Amino acid sequence: MSEPSASSSATAVRSGALALAWTGKRLPLQVLRSAAGHYIGTQDDEGPVSRESVEYFPTHLAAQRALDTHAWTQRAHA
Repeated sequence: MSEPSASSSATAVRSGALALAWTGKRLPLQVLRSAAGHYIGTQDDEGPVSRESVEYFPTHLAAQRALDTHAWTQRAHA
């Protein structure tokens, strides 16, 4: 029996901790935008649910890189 590779765990979809705590839904993390800038958060069919990152990023690309490399800080609460 083989162990899971590092690459398979790295490609796993990560979900928002605050979204889960507030709504009970496991929503995937993604780059979203507000008037303050780009951030890592979650949304559902009705729109944004949670801002998960402490940081705002100047561009979509910067936020996506932070998400991809885990170079962002999880907010503890609203």
